[in-house]
Amino acid sequence: MIDPRILREDPDAVRASQRARGEDEAVVDKLLSLDSRRRSAIARADKLRAEQKQLGKRIGGAKGEQRDALLAEGKELAAQVKAAEQEQVVTSEEFDELHRLVPNLVRPGVPAGGEDDFEVLKHVGTPPEFAFTPRDHLELCEGLGALDMERGAKISGSRFYFLTGIGAQLQLALLNMAAAQATENGLTLMITPSLVRPEVMAGTGFLGAHSAEVYRLRDDDLYLVGTSEVPLAGYHADEILDLSAGPKRYAGWSSCYRREAGSYGKDTRGIIRVHQFDKVEMFVFCRPEDAEAEHQRLLGWEEQMLAKIDVPYRVIDTAAGDLGTSAARKFDCEAWVPSQETYRELTSTSDCTTFQARRLSVRYRDENGRPQTAATLNGTLATTRWLVAILENHQLEDGSVRVPEALRPFLGGRELLTPVR
Repeated sequence: MIDPRILREDPDAVRASQRARGEDEAVVDKLLSLDSRRRSAIARADKLRAEQKQLGKRIGGAKGEQRDALLAEGKELAAQVKAAEQEQVVTSEEFDELHRLVPNLVRPGVPAGGEDDFEVLKHVGTPPEFAFTPRDHLELCEGLGALDMERGAKISGSRFYFLTGIGAQLQLALLNMAAAQATENGLTLMITPSLVRPEVMAGTGFLGAHSAEVYRLRDDDLYLVGTSEVPLAGYHADEILDLSAGPKRYAGWSSCYRREAGSYGKDTRGIIRVHQFDKVEMFVFCRPEDAEAEHQRLLGWEEQMLAKIDVPYRVIDTAAGDLGTSAARKFDCEAWVPSQETYRELTSTSDCTTFQARRLSVRYRDENGRPQTAATLNGTLATTRWLVAILENHQLEDGSVRVPEALRPFLGGRELLTPVR
């Protein structure tokens, strides 16, 4: 949730953020009205309770008709207190419900607009030029015996698959390389739960506007995670962290599940957009003043991984309307996909400021020992989709694929993947 103090002290900043995202500005005035009513009800209830206390003292020393009159006054005061408390409850619930629907405030400098309004920050590498017509990743996988889409669909439905043989080995090699880099850079490696409680999923901002993307197990009231960001964000829920030695940094390895609602007809070929995939995700808890520096650090680690797989990519500053609920700023790294002759997202890193931690009550103590809300950030180190960029950019004319040098130690030293059919 956004900081209520910002709403009260700088409502124009909230309006500007809503405009940049293409969201309703009127929500700001509704929240201000509810907040005012709520605060008035609290003040009125406090005042009436104080009057009740004083009246109670007077009743104790009164007798006869005077006592009867004071008791009648007390009865009236009790009804007024009850009404004020009820108004407080109602306005607080209405405020909280609406407050949770407001997305995070975008950082200054984030491009306004939607999905196509991003700003390209840089290009790294040059798209390869082939002396032959490049195969797409599905054709390459079928030749290598690396993927079985048909049996995946038979077992689980469309957009499910089996990684087979060298395909399974390649994914494990990639994720192990990501895990190794994470631990080398001081992140604590975690294998996280795939099922989380509703309050954790809601706390990270993946319900509400994004609930159609999430698989829910209604009988158990649990949700399948679409990223290990969710359990990692909840790891320190309702805790006060010691950040005196710096941020707490984690890397979560998990299977991820997404319904891909509304994406029918898009990227149905192969493994670019699927319902289940594996991922290594970085996650950071830090002081709010350290968040922007941490964001750049996460982006640097993502680019370090991309350099290891030796593919051309670009970095984009995602537009406000495409940030998602929790992010205040998001950088995407998009790799070149030869068969599509375009760049496709491989990684994202998001600065969520205090938005998630406020919902999940993750705090730290400032220099005066007072509890303050922490900031959270996340960033992807590797996913199943990376196989697409590796295979297509490193393919040879006969359907073989050169293994990037940095990946070879994680694949038993193998330098070349050769077709089995």
